Order: sequence, then structure tokens, then C-alpha cells
Amino acid sequence: MGKLNLTALRVRQTAIRQKAVGKFDKLPKWVDAIADIPPAQAIVRTPAQQHQLVRQRVKSIPGASKPQVVFEVQEKPIKPKKASRMFQPVELKYEEDLLRKEFFRDHPWELARPRIVVETTGKDAEGHDWSRIQQRGKGLDGESVVQRQLWLLNNVPDMTKSFAYDTARREFYRLRLQEDIERRVAAEEAEATGATFGPSRHEIGMELESKEYERWKTWAKREALVSDQRTAAFTGAESQGDKPEEQSTDDVTQALTE
Repeated sequence: MGKLNLTALRVRQTAIRQKAVGKFDKLPKWVDAIADIPPAQAIVRTPAQQHQLVRQRVKSIPGASKPQVVFEVQEKPIKPKKASRMFQPVELKYEEDLLRKEFFRDHPWELARPRIVVETTGKDAEGHDWSRIQQRGKGLDGESVVQRQLWLLNNVPDMTKSFAYDTARREFYRLRLQEDIERRVAAEEAEATGATFGPSRHEIGMELESKEYERWKTWAKREALVSDQRTAAFTGAESQGDKPEEQSTDDVTQALTE
């Protein structure tokens, strides 16, 4: 360990001495501010406390007349941070993040659905009653499953994480199926009354794929011709593109009769 560099702590004293020896005419404006609010004298910083993930559960306790709310702490011990990361901001952990990660890992296509991006306070879930998964003024999405599962874990006695997940998913699938049926019936009714719709997303995707395939075929033929010509230049043989076309049988027969 080398000597500690305390130059930054003594910057005010250094400026006053330089003014006394005539290095500059007047003191800098920050000298008085540093006198009122001096730099910290503690050289060693205390690392921030690492908080455990606290989960709320409702459990039936033997001898109690009704289930009671219990706060559980994460059993897994927290590993100490490395010296290079000791003073980084403390990581914030919420149980919703774990539930959200699990749901979207099992349902990745839910992220591909169109969504309305509106600036919110980040606490919109608190304004709904998650005793049911379907909410007024909020579309059904993956966040509904997460909040419904969290409500079941926090309010239903002896509820396990897997059973709450299965319950929320079952309600989610039922409502998704209902929405699809309603959307299909509405389209059929509109077509029956003379409405016309453009190509579907699947048809648009197939058309784009066909165009890209034709473009690729043209490029592949051109690249194959260039490769054959390059190979013929080394071997001295004729490339397939330079070979004359074979005469048909009718042309040969006509030439012999003449």
C-alpha cells in the first residue's frame, strides 16, 4: 500500500497559501463555499447494505383462529460484492420481477402483441382489484397474470407459487380464447353485411417472403454463374454459362433430311 493522496482534502489550504505568496491576486470564488461545506474527512466508505427479498404470505398457524400474514425473507444468502463493485448502487429486487420473468419465458409471443405505450406512474397495478384477472379500463396481457398471481400469493392462505401460477394462467387462457371467439364472430358478421377486409398479417408475410425468395433466386443464379466462370478460368474448361445450348431432336432431324 502506498501513501494516501490527501491533495483533494487540502485544496482550500493550498489556494490560501498560493494567495499569500502572491501566485494570484484574489482567492477563487469556491474557497468560501468549501469553508462552509468541507470535503468528507472519512477516507474509507462504508459499503451499502444489501437488502434481502421480502415476500408476503398468508399461512395457517397451528393454534391460531384464522390465517395470519407472514413476511418471509429470502433464504439464499447474499454473496459479498467484489472490491471493484463494492460501491455500486444497491440492486432493487421485487417479487413481481421474478414472476414476470417466468411468465414471459413460457409465453415469449405475448411480447409480440401490439401494445399502447402511455406514460404512467409505474403504480397503475395498485389502482385495480386483482381478486379477478379481468380489469375495467385495462387490456388483458402478461402483466395481468403477474399481478393476479401476486395477489393470490399475498391473500390466499397456504398458496404455493406453482398453484397460483397455474390458476392465473388458466384464467388468462380462458379470457384469451373468449377474445379470439368474439373477434372471429365480429369479423364474420361484418363480412355478412358487406364489409371487406384487406390481406391478413399472414398473407402479407407470405407475400413478402415470396418476393424475398425470388430476389434470392436471382442472386443465387448470378453467384453460381460467377463461380463457374472463375473455376473455368483456372482449369481451362468451359463453364456451364459459356456452353452452347443443345439442339433439340427436331432440329437435328431436319438438318439430316436436308
